[in-house]
Amino acid sequence: MLVDSAGLWFRSYYALPDSLTAPDGTPVNSVRGFCDMLAKLITDRRPSRLVACLDNDWRPQFRVDALPSYKAHRVAEDDPDAEEVPDSLSPQVPVILEVLDAAGIATAEAEGYEADDVIGALADREEKDAVEVVTGDRDLFQLVRDRPTSVRVIYVGAGLAKAQDYGPAELADKYALSADRAGDDYAEMAVLRGDPSDGLPGVAGIGEKTAAKLITQFGSLEALLAAADGGDSRLTPRVRGKLADAAGYLAAAPSVVRVARDAPVVMDRADDALPQSPVDIDRLRALQQTWGLGASIDRLIAALSE
Repeated sequence: MLVDSAGLWFRSYYALPDSLTAPDGTPVNSVRGFCDMLAKLITDRRPSRLVACLDNDWRPQFRVDALPSYKAHRVAEDDPDAEEVPDSLSPQVPVILEVLDAAGIATAEAEGYEADDVIGALADREEKDAVEVVTGDRDLFQLVRDRPTSVRVIYVGAGLAKAQDYGPAELADKYALSADRAGDDYAEMAVLRGDPSDGLPGVAGIGEKTAAKLITQFGSLEALLAAADGGDSRLTPRVRGKLADAAGYLAAAPSVVRVARDAPVVMDRADDALPQSPVDIDRLRALQQTWGLGASIDRLIAALSE
């Protein structure tokens, strides 16, 4: 199991009230929600290995160089290198990392890369076990595969209680993509469609359904663009014109949308096996006491010990 950690702690922060506080008054809603989600994932899905994947750089320079609009709307006003994060969330992240460390749950990151890239690199290189990616980010649909080991995405965009399980067949069915290259089709459809939440404008006038149809009809984005350049009669003048107008964007966007599967991932420990019990129960209990984490830590300990 590869967990999009930042996605989960942001989701927890907004799902729970900041009236959940430590004895000193510090909000711990994100910490508690994150621990509860992790405990439920472990209990329900019983992974043998688990890695909490981290953002080393939320807005990597190589993506900004390719497409300056990438996540530009999320930049903090007082720091051009920082993401705009709620004041009461930032102090909770180190606590989450301490909890993970005391529990013995592996974390991974890559200098200059996002958690998506870490997840992509770890999933891509896995040759032994089936992989489940837990995320609320649809971008990671591009990772699904059946071979050499299966990679499925447990999508929690609507919350963990409404999690959706996607492999190539389910992804192809939902978005009308080719089952044999559903992940690649999705990434290329996403380039055409765009994503305002990431600052990706897409191709004006081409929505999700048209994007999927064009990618599956021509087999790939590269083949579609070659057909447009060649005046292929299967494309209307209107569509050819829209693709031509977006030529600069289309040249840059694939390197932004696609995860960097060669990201130099570094693990915080040698073994990513899920521990059968917390590696430092005393420290975990101390964190529980200091931060008023109550039953959330109890549930995480119980999940690890089942």
